Amino acid sequence: MSENQTQGDCVDLNEYQAAARKTLQHGKEPADAVAIPLLGLLGEAGAIATAYKKQLRDGRANPTFKAQLREELGDALWYLAMLADQAELDLADVAAANLHKVADRWRPTATDQIPFDQDYPPHEQLPRTGRFILRLTETNGTTKSVLTWGGQAVGDPLTNASHIDDDYRMHDIFHLSYATVLGWSPVMRSLLRRKRRSNPHIDEAEDGGRAIAIEEGISALVFSYASRHNFLDGKAHIDNELLDVIGSMVGHLEVGAHRAADWEKAILTSYTAWRQLRAQGGGVIDMDMSTQSLTVSALPAMEND
Repeated sequence: MSENQTQGDCVDLNEYQAAARKTLQHGKEPADAVAIPLLGLLGEAGAIATAYKKQLRDGRANPTFKAQLREELGDALWYLAMLADQAELDLADVAAANLHKVADRWRPTATDQIPFDQDYPPHEQLPRTGRFILRLTETNGTTKSVLTWGGQAVGDPLTNASHIDDDYRMHDIFHLSYATVLGWSPVMRSLLRRKRRSNPHIDEAEDGGRAIAIEEGISALVFSYASRHNFLDGKAHIDNELLDVIGSMVGHLEVGAHRAADWEKAILTSYTAWRQLRAQGGGVIDMDMSTQSLTVSALPAMEND
């Protein structure tokens, strides 16, 4: 902080950190250099909470709240700067990294940046719109899910493949959601015969067996998580830990360019559709990549593809 700066001036974070360093008081007794700013930061967090408690209690009778909060936040910032200093971190870099993290978590990718196959011929692109029909059929006492598109079967009939009757048999809706919201689904590319064979490297690395296995693994992982959270009914956000795991699984793939916010939207969209299909025992699914939406309606009385 330069000598010409006053309390009302804007301060660069790195300049603040350097100026704060000059005011650090070293104790007479040897101490953990990290412990002092860390404990001080915890103490200031409590002071901030106390100031807000008084505001809740006194309301308009506490006109000094803003000034108190400003002071306590400033003290917390000082300890934060010193904690970063002890870790040899630049406060400005910490702030920039946090903004990037927040954008990844809460700001979805623009719709026009969703598809990964825009430059490929139409027969190698995932469909931008489409009507799919999912039915449940009974075969030798086993319920199976059958997905069709344009009157043609999309893959093989699916069972739960489990001791538990949990309707995982309808999990193709998850892959369809990934295609719709993320513009990515090696599984759907394979089932719809939309693999990018004109580029052998992309066909192998992005549309091949390993990518398919990763997507299936994500679907199973998320289903396990969803089954412990009422299949996401009423849940507006996905836990960061799950999104971090997914991010690590797809980091080497093209979809790794998408944000955690995109995955959250894809997962929530898929489970909204899955719950409707489960309640109805199947349904008609209209997908629209331009709006990143899946719309589920009831099967017509006289089914006709």
